[in-house]
Amino acid sequence: MPSLRTALLQSSGRPGAVAENLKALDEAAARAADAGARLLVAPELFLTGYAIGDAVPELAEPADGPGSEAIAEIAVRHGLAVLYGYPERDGERIFNASQLIGADGVRLANYRKTHLFGCFEQEWFTPGEQTVVQADLDGIRIGLLICYDVEFPENVRAHALAGTDLLLVPTAQMHPFQFVAESVVPVRAFESQMYVAYVNRTGPEGEFEFVGLSCLAGPDGVVRTRAGRGEELVIGEVDPEFLAASRAANPYLADRRPGLYGSLA
Repeated sequence: MPSLRTALLQSSGRPGAVAENLKALDEAAARAADAGARLLVAPELFLTGYAIGDAVPELAEPADGPGSEAIAEIAVRHGLAVLYGYPERDGERIFNASQLIGADGVRLANYRKTHLFGCFEQEWFTPGEQTVVQADLDGIRIGLLICYDVEFPENVRAHALAGTDLLLVPTAQMHPFQFVAESVVPVRAFESQMYVAYVNRTGPEGEFEFVGLSCLAGPDGVVRTRAGRGEELVIGEVDPEFLAASRAANPYLADRRPGLYGSLA
């Protein structure tokens, strides 16, 4: 099975300017496709911006809203799948969500962040209730989490047990928590034997300072590609043959003793 070339878009776009963010995503998709990527991953809440405060209700849209239609057109135009973050409206509730759209423009998966970080998110968003959301892309089982979710090992292990090969984590990782990008994410990839694409915002935005450092970590705990602190598009390979060999050599999942862990829940 061939590798899945994956592009990570590290950018904050323009908070509150959906049209500008769609333009930036379109340009990144063109560059990613030219480099042979089959998947482009954008950061948390990329469609609208993260630090948008009172504009959250105004900019939130349904999963099949105009933003998803515009991104489906981008995916089809450039022939690659796109994962992006956005505020999802469902009736009176608003979720911090991410959506995966295939290269044919079909919506493949929609995930709602289950662990909300800080006062801003807890004020505006409802936490999701479904831990494992997956889709298949080019023979790879894709799983979705968002930012703070990946800092809970239970979430990533749930994906491992459900067969996730590549975990996509759009994020808004801020100073002074850069150790998550530098250390926690590669460890999560190793201890649960999967690839993890952690894709961050960058630079100042409202009261936040995003640290960049987006990465694609492999099941051996080695980072395949790493962005710096600025706007950047980086590309890495998700190799299913290497993943299979790594899982065979590292028996974490096989050696688990679930009967001992009941007290953890």
